[in-house]
Amino acid sequence: MTDLSDRPQFFTSHNGQKAPLPFPASEYAARLSRLRAVMDRRDIPAVLMTSMHNIAYYSGFLYCSFGRPYGCVITQDRCTTISANIDAGQPWRCSVGDNLIYTDWSRDNYWRAVAQVLGPVSRLGIEADHLTLQQRDKLTAFLNNPETPDIAADAMHLRLKKSPGEIALIREGARIADLGGAAIRDAIRPGTREIDVAMAGRDAMEAEIARAFPDSEMRDTWVWFQSGLNTDGAHNPVTTRTLQHGDILSLNTFPMISGYYTALERTLFLGDPDPASRRIWEANVAIHELGLSLIKPGATCAGICAELNAALAEMDLLQYRSFGYGHSFGVLSHYYGREAGLELREDIDTVLEPGMVVSMEPMLWIPEGQPGAGGYREHDILIVGETDAENITGFPYGPAHNVIAP
Repeated sequence: MTDLSDRPQFFTSHNGQKAPLPFPASEYAARLSRLRAVMDRRDIPAVLMTSMHNIAYYSGFLYCSFGRPYGCVITQDRCTTISANIDAGQPWRCSVGDNLIYTDWSRDNYWRAVAQVLGPVSRLGIEADHLTLQQRDKLTAFLNNPETPDIAADAMHLRLKKSPGEIALIREGARIADLGGAAIRDAIRPGTREIDVAMAGRDAMEAEIARAFPDSEMRDTWVWFQSGLNTDGAHNPVTTRTLQHGDILSLNTFPMISGYYTALERTLFLGDPDPASRRIWEANVAIHELGLSLIKPGATCAGICAELNAALAEMDLLQYRSFGYGHSFGVLSHYYGREAGLELREDIDTVLEPGMVVSMEPMLWIPEGQPGAGGYREHDILIVGETDAENITGFPYGPAHNVIAP
């Protein structure tokens, strides 16, 4: 019988062969090189990434937490993921570098594994916007209280400009989002439930991802399809409500390819909209088109926001604006990741540069009981180039295209 006290706290297991990663090894090497330059400049000998997006960005491995901590230790010569034993050899297969597995046999083996990879360290870069207070206390105890400079903002800024490989993947994501949108539009009819329409869009996208990216992990693609009152929030969940003649509808498709999220969002009506609804819809389309024209190199996020706010104020609709006008794309989804330095909001002064990828997605929300009640939203993805921006979303928008005959 095995002595339970002899069970390992951590171990390595190269189970199988390395899997194809979303990008070639040279892409990860370039990303690590840029991060290591920042580490050298800031005198940070090692970094512990803990978020899904940064671990995936630098190693290729996108973890599934289920309440367990994960990490990626990056030094000037190593990139090592730290994963839970429940995942067995998959994290090593899907990491560009090394991997160390920690076990559940005793509490805090995760931190023992991190200490094993790091060795003695006096300064350790962390993601202060991700590391919890509890885990920060454990870091202090197990790593002998190193200085912990925050690396999160630097890492985020390094992700803002996309490589050619990332742009190619995002371009494919936008194409697949359009296919999901077409499947949704075809499924809309009175008496159909929101969930049935949503499943049609999701199934179409997953089938195309499987065809176009046969080596990718198939997970996390989703649809939000909302109707009537349920359109008031951009992130409202799908329900079993049945569609009715006259409904305002929100189509939202989100294909996920190797951790990279893309999106298509459109307002539709089941039957002709009433005059008040058409007026709000057309106003939001006008703001959308103005916003598309403003996205170009040299523009600032806050500057774009100010122009769109002024236009909405002129229409006496600014009070119905719901959220920021757009955001960056890359390694993110609805439950991890955010490139907050590239959002079209009043408090963001980032200058748009070639290689950045942003959305234009104005939304107006008219509360229930008022003429034109509902949520109106359009969403396109643009790649910022040297002189202008390319819109890679092809699905049509506006009343001329998205009034569905009942």
